[in-house]
Amino acid sequence: MDTTVTDAARPDGRALAAVVTTVLLWASAFVAIRSASSHYGPGALALGRLLTGTVALFGLLLLRREGAPPRAAWPGIAVSGFLWFGVYMVALNWGERQVEAGTAAMLVNIGPLLIALLGGWLLKEGFPRRLLSGMAVSLAGAVVVGLSMSGGGGSTILGVGLCLLAAVTYAAGVVSQKPALRHASPLQVTAFGCLTGTVACLPFTPQLFSQLGSAPMAATIDMVYLGLFPTALAFSTWAYALARTTAGRMGATTYAVPALVVLMAWAALGEVPGWLTLLGGALCLAGVAVSRRS
Repeated sequence: MDTTVTDAARPDGRALAAVVTTVLLWASAFVAIRSASSHYGPGALALGRLLTGTVALFGLLLLRREGAPPRAAWPGIAVSGFLWFGVYMVALNWGERQVEAGTAAMLVNIGPLLIALLGGWLLKEGFPRRLLSGMAVSLAGAVVVGLSMSGGGGSTILGVGLCLLAAVTYAAGVVSQKPALRHASPLQVTAFGCLTGTVACLPFTPQLFSQLGSAPMAATIDMVYLGLFPTALAFSTWAYALARTTAGRMGATTYAVPALVVLMAWAALGEVPGWLTLLGGALCLAGVAVSRRS
């Protein structure tokens, strides 16, 4: 099996900027989710976020005069939209209510490794040694961050299962999205994937409208922020970059998220990280640096 990545798979400067944008916004999402989840249930928060993202993305589609994606792109859009935009968001929101933040971080960070394995197998991307080595370093860093943030109890079997479900659906969604990008633009794939996730979450409509009336304005602003930036913008920049590199390398970049979350929580929430947390974050970033050179 080929263990190299061709030059065509290496992202250009704009794709690298898209990756950085995605990682920063996805990291900020953890802070916003933590704030909003006190007032919105897992399904309601996911639906509100997806509704906001769908409106923004389809408005942009109209401005750019892009229509519906071609038929060949729909299988990938439908699968990634249901699994990643729908199931993943609900499972992650719910799981973080059931387990400690550290445990959730460790479990969800299985996702990038699954992406590399599935991408190497199903998408024929191979298994570059630098990529796998870098991911191993980052995974170790994520485990260290998780252990440093765990409080010694409070996790449930349901919560662990939900976080694992989030990791699996995240990985499956990314691998399903990659083929769709061969036939449709990143904006089309993102917009219609977001719409698919919204439709999947429609059963939570009564809960959303009920909680809209009682939630404070700050929590609703957090939900709208999640829809506009970590969803509409960050998923679009992700798709743009994914179209220009391999799923495995893109998945590896998300290992930078735990390190950034630590820094953002320090700045926004006053949560001062310990030395073990900082060490784990440094390992995450070092692993990403290695994997991006593959």
